[in-house]
Amino acid sequence: MQPLILGPFVVTRDGALQPREASARPALRFSWRGRRCEAALGMDGVHLAAIAGRIPSTAEPGADRATALATVATLPRSLPPGWRVQLLPDHRIRLEAAADTAAAPTATGVIAAMVRFALALDPYLDRLESASAGPSGRLNS
Repeated sequence: MQPLILGPFVVTRDGALQPREASARPALRFSWRGRRCEAALGMDGVHLAAIAGRIPSTAEPGADRATALATVATLPRSLPPGWRVQLLPDHRIRLEAAADTAAAPTATGVIAAMVRFALALDPYLDRLESASAGPSGRLNS
């Protein structure tokens, strides 16, 4: 029987996901509320990330850059354990989390981790949007 190929993964007979290439760190990419998200499989579980928003430019009319920066500064204290926030050099805001999975994660387990992450992300997206640090108007890369 031929192995089932699912994007960058091979699905084993028992439903476990394995990278198609041993040296690769495969990921599933998805969108949530207009944000680019990713679930990457590592040896220690699923690493989840989202580009949650960005700090507005001073050239954007009506943007409250100071409030956006202050909101991002308060995020680390309010995030769930194991989550972290990064302000990237291009002023995008990246939220990251990790989820434990079975030693041989299945597609169902990875998708469940993605859904839990997306739902837990919602209040932080709301906070960023209310502080003028929402998405840039197009799907963030």
